[in-house]
Formats: sequence, structure tokens, C-alpha cells
Amino acid sequence: MTSDFLKQLRDTLGTDIVETDADGIAPWLTDWRGVYKGNAQAVVRPRTTGQVAACLRLCNQYGVPVVPRGGNTGLCGGATPDASAANVILSLDRLNQVRSLDTVANTMVADAGCILGNLRRAASEADRLLPLSLAAEDSSQIGGNIATNAGGVNVLRYGMARELVLGIEAVLPSGEIYDGLQTLRKDNTGYDLKQLFIGSEGTLGIITGVALRLQAPTRVRAVVLAAVDSPDQALQLLRLVFGACGPRLQAFEFFTDQCLDLVLSQVDGLHAPFPTRHPAYVLVELADTAGEEALQAMLEEVIGQALEQELCMDAALSATLAQLHSLWRLREEISEAQKADGPHLKHDISLPIERIPEFMQSAEARLRTVAGDARLYIFGHFGDGNLHYNVSRPLGADRGWAHEWEERIADLVFEEVARYGGSISAEHGIGQLKRRAFHQHKDPMQIRLMRDIKRLFDPNGIMNPGKLL
Repeated sequence: MTSDFLKQLRDTLGTDIVETDADGIAPWLTDWRGVYKGNAQAVVRPRTTGQVAACLRLCNQYGVPVVPRGGNTGLCGGATPDASAANVILSLDRLNQVRSLDTVANTMVADAGCILGNLRRAASEADRLLPLSLAAEDSSQIGGNIATNAGGVNVLRYGMARELVLGIEAVLPSGEIYDGLQTLRKDNTGYDLKQLFIGSEGTLGIITGVALRLQAPTRVRAVVLAAVDSPDQALQLLRLVFGACGPRLQAFEFFTDQCLDLVLSQVDGLHAPFPTRHPAYVLVELADTAGEEALQAMLEEVIGQALEQELCMDAALSATLAQLHSLWRLREEISEAQKADGPHLKHDISLPIERIPEFMQSAEARLRTVAGDARLYIFGHFGDGNLHYNVSRPLGADRGWAHEWEERIADLVFEEVARYGGSISAEHGIGQLKRRAFHQHKDPMQIRLMRDIKRLFDPNGIMNPGKLL
């Protein structure tokens, strides 16, 4: 059956679309972190939505599992196949064209395989802004961003990926094409079906096109890195800055001194921002459509107030674009520094913002009772309640420590998250990494409804097996 399936697949799509050689398949079998590795009988790289449909139609006919693949920047193994040799990996990398860009309606329609950074640059060239921004934007694909409901650094101002999507084109497991690619702002004609695909992690179908909302360009930016003595002080600073700067507040990022130490030790060309080290740091960015001097003055004034009120201990403002980028790199290079350091246990969580300090204190106290020498790296999008609560092996421990401790520490962290009314996944999704925890902490009725939806869309269960449900 496999031989017959592959022959039909090659005959239908062509040998330039279907890769079956083991050496050609091998680079597609692992995730970005090198944590997950699977198996597959073919990699399919279609150039059109019609070819995606033809592939899924055949896979559904033969019961062949399909693993959608975007830019492979995910951290939960959601785009990595399981161990089944029957898998077909379907990459969207060749569907990479901007279909339209409208500066009157302020919309962009693009193929799902477009690199996010390229779309942001295309919008900028048209004097518009695509607000979705994350550290992996020059590798991640917009289809994957939407399928995982990506967050990033601008959620505080613009919301998650979900808030930016006006329409979606997707191919169902049957090979039918769902054409919901309209750019309407208002359409109250029943269920909003596109929302089912957003965050579905490729378990219902494959997103092939997206219609996105654009914003006015923020021509001027101002950044300050503030040193704080605690998460409580960071929250007080957030309250002050939000009240003073309102909609101009674009990012409010938090990272501990341990994170800074890791970045300085693993990434070349970066330097400590202050003469002395502090417990933690907050990076604040304001952005506006015009008025660079006014924006800079606003940031200087509010940080001056923060220093006077002892809401931060020191501050470094960006005076040039180069300084702005250098300050951002201290935050954005944390993930790369962690990768260089070795395996980390990553917990992408969200909490009610006002309860973050309590959570951090209680979770660390529990962690120290079971893994006292573990290294703790906490950073994230403090302004929207998203923490990346990452744990690494003790100094001197071998790299197998993470695998040995993964489930025990995850259980501890997620129990604390649940106790404070949070979510075990803020922006990275469930994938393979959090599937067990998902079923432990998600409301059973919600899981039942998700299963019902899955059966409706994918009755043969071919879409991204082993992920989410």
C-alpha cells in the first residue's frame, strides 16, 4: 500500500514536489531545539494550494498521517513527526508570495509559507505596520504563526496573532479548500470558522493563506532598560508607565539577572548595561506615528518619576537606533543563549498579571525543595502576563539531567500555575511537549468539545497525529 501511495503521490504532484530519499528527508525530522526526532516516508513541498489539496486528498484516501511544517521555530515539537514511518511531512515553504497589499483597507493577503519578517518588511515598504513580532520572525512562517496563535513582544498593544487575522484559506483533510480569505472587518453571518484553525496546531487542516490587518507605521521608537529589585517593583513600574503613556506603550519585557548573565556569557558583542548588577530588568518600548522628540521626552519623564518614586533602581535610555537594538538584544538573545548552554526545561505560561510575583516566589520555593541546585531563568512579556519559566541543569550536571527531571518539574510548575488561575501554554501551543499536562489541567468538557470538532473536520485522524489531542 505504501508503494502504491507513493507512486500515486509522485505521479500526481511530480518528483520535484515529493522527496522520498532518506538523505533528503533526514533534515526535516527534528525540531529546532533537537529535542524531538521522528520518522517519515516523504516530504512534500507544494507550490500551490491546489497541490496541497491533492496531497491531502491522497493521504486521506490511504489513511496516511500528515505533519504540517512551517519554519520549524516552535518549542513544543508541534511540527515534528512521531516515530511512524508512514508520516508525510508537508512543508509550506514554497507557498511564499504576497497576494495583495491594500493601503486603503489596510490589509495584506499572503501565502502561509511567507516568512514573518519578510511580511513585516513588505508592509513597511508600503508605509504600513504588521504588528506581529517575535524573536524568530526571520525564520518563522506566517501559517505556523497563525496555527499556533503566536504572541511575541507586541501583544500588550496589538494582541495575539488571532486579533490580526481577518480571513483564512485552508485545506481540509478531505482535500476540500475552505475559502475564507475575505478582508472584511465586519461579518456577522454565523460561526466565525476561521477561529477554529487559529491555534489548532495543524490538527484540523492546513492553513495555506491568510488575510491580515495592518496598522499605521510607528515611525519613532524609544526604549529604556530599567533595573528593578523584584517582580513587585516591576509591576508598580508597569502601572506607572501604562497610566502615563497609554496606547504608545508597545512592549514591557522582564528578565532576571540570571538571564542577563547567560546572554553575556554565550552571545558575542553584548555588554552589561549598568556598572553594577541588579536582581532583574524591565525593557520598556514606546512607539508612535510621529514626534521622536516628544516620545523620547515622554519616556524620560516617566522614568524620571519612576526613579524618584523608587520604582526602579537605575535606567538606560536609547539615544540612537543602534542603542535601541543593543538593548533589545539583551532580551531577544536569551533563547539562543539557552540553546548554546544546553537543554532547558521550558515552561511557556501565563498568569493574572497581579499574581506573577506570588507565583514566582512560591514556584521557586517548591522547586528548591526537589531540585535545589537547578538553575532558573525567568523572562517574558510581563505586560501581558506571559512568563517563560525555564529550568536548566545544575552546574556540573550532564546534559541528560533535563530528560530525567522533565516531567517532575513540569508537574510542579503547572500545579502552581493552576493554583494561581493561569494557563500552561501562553503562546507556544501544546504540541508534543505539553500534551499530558494539557489533559491534566484543561477542563474535561472543553477537551470533549475539541475532540468533537476534531472528529468533524478529520474523521480519519490523519492531521498531525500525536499533537494536542
